[in-house]
Amino acid sequence: MAIGWTLHGDGKTLAPGEVVAPNERLSWGRTVGLGAQHVVAMFGATFVFPLIMGLNPQLAILMSGVATICFLLIVNGKVPSYLGTSASFVGGVAAIRAQGGNSAQVTGSILVAGAVLALVGVIIHFAGSRVIYKVLPPAVTGAVVMLIGFNLAPVVAQIYWPQDQWIGLIVMTAVIAMSVGLRGFAGRISIFLGLVLGFVLSWLFDKGFGQITSYDASAGKVTTHWRVNLDTVVSSNTHWFGFPPKSDTAAGIVGYHLPEFKWAFVLLVLPAVIALIAENTGHVKAVAEMTRTDLDPVMGRAIAADGFGTVLASAVGGSPTTTYAENIGVMAATRVYSTAAYFVAAAVAILFGFSPKFGALVSATPGGVLGGITVVLYGMIGLLGAKIWKENNVDFGNPINLVPIAAGIIIAIGDVSLKITDSFTLSGIAFGTIVTILAYHMAHALAPAHLREAADHGQSIDEGPSLVLNDPGMYVEGDDDGRHRG
Repeated sequence: MAIGWTLHGDGKTLAPGEVVAPNERLSWGRTVGLGAQHVVAMFGATFVFPLIMGLNPQLAILMSGVATICFLLIVNGKVPSYLGTSASFVGGVAAIRAQGGNSAQVTGSILVAGAVLALVGVIIHFAGSRVIYKVLPPAVTGAVVMLIGFNLAPVVAQIYWPQDQWIGLIVMTAVIAMSVGLRGFAGRISIFLGLVLGFVLSWLFDKGFGQITSYDASAGKVTTHWRVNLDTVVSSNTHWFGFPPKSDTAAGIVGYHLPEFKWAFVLLVLPAVIALIAENTGHVKAVAEMTRTDLDPVMGRAIAADGFGTVLASAVGGSPTTTYAENIGVMAATRVYSTAAYFVAAAVAILFGFSPKFGALVSATPGGVLGGITVVLYGMIGLLGAKIWKENNVDFGNPINLVPIAAGIIIAIGDVSLKITDSFTLSGIAFGTIVTILAYHMAHALAPAHLREAADHGQSIDEGPSLVLNDPGMYVEGDDDGRHRG
């Protein structure tokens, strides 16, 4: 695309009901301010998720800016969006780490998933979105998103929360209160504000109560330590400007590195592709509705661009990317959809990415703070699956939707495993996703025509009995009118 925007009106004011289109801009002063606002909106989650996945947050911020510029160019500037760090990979990465995988194997697995996502985007571009909806109907997509989020509950309980339960509880409560109590933009960055609050509180707790004896994630055992350790931040070896560090396993440094491929680990993160398809589709449709334009022709481009961003970032050891709902929320609040603001945001993120001091400060985030944040974030990821079901009228009175999805979710949340060979086992998210998809299509093929028709069109069952769980251990038949008592 040609880099250039038309000035909207006088570049200063918007009349009631007016919006600034993607190919327009306000004055450069206002555009820079909006770009900075977008940086703050994506900031918290974009470097929290790399910390959780054991990757370098400085590199993640840098590559998020690069990936965003690539995204805007690939979609010809028609879809304003920021590519921040994706939460959809956290569950798969946690599984890789639990099986002894290193950072290179994590980013190698993510790179393959990004390539698959890019390929899916190309298919959608040429064949239309109906192909994807046929293979991944909303019932399945919602289930996969849900099982990815809820599979992470043990990670919170066993790794983050035990590091400082009281700071975790305070941060969790603050994030909940701020997300609903604060108005406008402040409410949209509640995660970021909660992180800042938790950092300050941890420092105050150190001053008031001394060191804490608790689980230390860096040591992998219970130790007595300070909640906040800024030794790396204040070190003369940590410069204000420079590249992110190179990975050094012996020194415990995670930075830029080449990916390594282990196919058993690739299977653990591939379910994230399904979540990203749903996420990107929803975001593009939201932008289309807000800008009153038909963006279906660039839907495939947007998904492919997200996949390309993930490949590009993970190729140098960075974090996976995705379009951010936080930034879409900022656009909805300001009614400014100019891609110029996103180029500014990307440039600012790249500048932060060239500051080792910033990276060291982010890496010093206390574990208890992450405990409070992950309780909320992981639950939100899971409940986004329920949101997909609700928006698409998925009827769980229909056994096509109910039975296979119930099995897949329990397998994932319970980390049920299936040993294939002595060296290869399916478990957790990967096993649950495979069961959900294959069992759904098996149930769809075997079901009577009226159940298939209802499932395909998001309708309630009009006739015929269906099994509904009433009390533990007891099923009851559907009433004559198709509704269920109890």
